[in-house]
Amino acid sequence: MDFIKGTKYIGLWLLLGLLVGLLSGSASAVFLIALDWATDFRESHLWIIAFLPLGGFIIGWTYDKVGQNSIRGNNLLLDELYEEKQPIPLRMTPLVLFGTIFTHFFGGSAGREGTAVQMGGSLADQVNKWIPISSENRRILLISGVSGGFASVFGTPLAGAIFALEWMHTGKLRWKSIFPAFWAAWVADWICELGWGVGHTAYEIPQVAPHTFVNLLWIIPAGIIFGLAGKLFAESSHFFSKTFKERISYPPFRPLIGGLLIALFVWISDSTVYLGLGVPRIVEAFQTPLPWYDWIAKTGLTTFTLGAGFKGGEVTPLFFTGATLGNSLATWIPLPLALLAGMGFVGVFSGATNTPMACTIMGMELFGYESGVYLAIACLIAYVFSGRSSIYSSQNLDKKVKIFPKKE
Repeated sequence: MDFIKGTKYIGLWLLLGLLVGLLSGSASAVFLIALDWATDFRESHLWIIAFLPLGGFIIGWTYDKVGQNSIRGNNLLLDELYEEKQPIPLRMTPLVLFGTIFTHFFGGSAGREGTAVQMGGSLADQVNKWIPISSENRRILLISGVSGGFASVFGTPLAGAIFALEWMHTGKLRWKSIFPAFWAAWVADWICELGWGVGHTAYEIPQVAPHTFVNLLWIIPAGIIFGLAGKLFAESSHFFSKTFKERISYPPFRPLIGGLLIALFVWISDSTVYLGLGVPRIVEAFQTPLPWYDWIAKTGLTTFTLGAGFKGGEVTPLFFTGATLGNSLATWIPLPLALLAGMGFVGVFSGATNTPMACTIMGMELFGYESGVYLAIACLIAYVFSGRSSIYSSQNLDKKVKIFPKKE
């Protein structure tokens, strides 16, 4: 009987995981191609930033009219995993795709992981309409969709699977989710990179410091700082979102006014470094010293952009924040600049999302396994010192209750 059940389980999830991987990987590929086009156009026609308020109004109006619960984004996926209420609407996929491309096209500061994760989760949940499955299997489908979306947008299949399992934590790890998550992540990454020919940014840590006691001790202050930076990012995101909602009652006016203020910032500062994903700056952080305030500027501009109602993700801006913060720490922490940038890259991400295992694996996939010890310790310390903060308001943080009890 166990053999028969096991065979049915493998057969079912080989099929469903393949389908989810194909859908999420293809969606990410189309998204990345469109995002590159939008970014290239903006950088070649900087005058378009003046129309950011108009772009914001269009995004806000569209979500207000047809978005319904899709406006909750990643938090909707988490809520459905914790307590099944209603299907993830298919409209989430085109809405978040359109909203994110508009945000980057006109000059907002945002990321891409949120878009890929939401598209992956939304498309995966549609499978339930075509192939009726149990409530438990639907949750596994959602985890697989998130896994495929994350893996394909960053080119990190191992981290994508672990992120989905760790991020969508419900108090216990369902062993039945493990194979579908890894299988969907692998398929999605393969489809995006090999099937569609969409590549990913390469990062390099050319020198890893020896694992001496003194060098390892230096990870502690760095990890603490990365955790506090992750906490600042999360708290700032919630602050701006709450402020815009309290001060501006008509939703389309929030990104309109936010877009106007961002456009004024760009005009006054005469710099576009902190717009969009900021990938060129992230690459620079591994190569040469940068202004110490880069991480603060990116944190402020991204949390303001998303808080105003523009669409996109937080993860790539968190990479920017972490890499540039690690870069600035190289002036007083005697570790290689690129290593500190890499530690910050994943450390701040760990602190803001409470996913230290996924962040560690992602760092090793991107930078090489030689830096694994430094990355793992930095991610763990950042996770602990970020407290009960998270960029996802619906994330289950009960696993941190013993360290940081809930406030009564």
